[in-house]
Amino acid sequence: MDPHYRVAIFGSARIKEGDSEYRDVFTIAKALAESGFDVVTGGGPGLMHAANSGHKSADSGTHSIGLNIRLPHEQVANQYLDIKQEFDRFSSRLDTFMSLSDAVIVAPGGIGTLLELFYAWQLVQVEHICETPVILFGSMWGGLLGWLKAEVLSRKMVSESDLRMIFHVIEVEKVIGLIRKIHEDRSANGHVCTNFDKYRVDFCVNDSKVSGD
Repeated sequence: MDPHYRVAIFGSARIKEGDSEYRDVFTIAKALAESGFDVVTGGGPGLMHAANSGHKSADSGTHSIGLNIRLPHEQVANQYLDIKQEFDRFSSRLDTFMSLSDAVIVAPGGIGTLLELFYAWQLVQVEHICETPVILFGSMWGGLLGWLKAEVLSRKMVSESDLRMIFHVIEVEKVIGLIRKIHEDRSANGHVCTNFDKYRVDFCVNDSKVSGD
């Protein structure tokens, strides 16, 4: 495996260790480590803690990376980071996320997670970065995707091509399988940016461009 293949995991700082979303992200991150992938998070509590601790639990020799933001209420970096960098501004932090990451998983979250989602999507849309796959993990994203289809796509404020790199996946195993398959194809063929549609039937909620169900 390419030791430099990195997956960003975005998600809420407010989710606790006993929550199902925490357990799911821990499992995903551990499997990514076992696959030889680095994980990049915001380095803080909640689902960031789940991802970094899950990744470290595999003891794989890959890197658990945290890009921590300095906030007035002091977000403390978690203890499961091999590499840590601190930022004063969200803008420079987001640019670093995307410069490091080959794929993005967006777990349940609030305003910060939405910012990360739309910033990543924007960079792909304007071709500032490669067509990085953006995986929306969990059922909570169905409403957002439905609204995008009904209100934004229908009014031609985005195009079908803008939506092609967005995947909606609910099952943990399918998130892991999708990341592994995209990496496998990228390693074999050099570039998979133009062929995301082939993954939808096997890994997504359904084979539509964006699922709101």
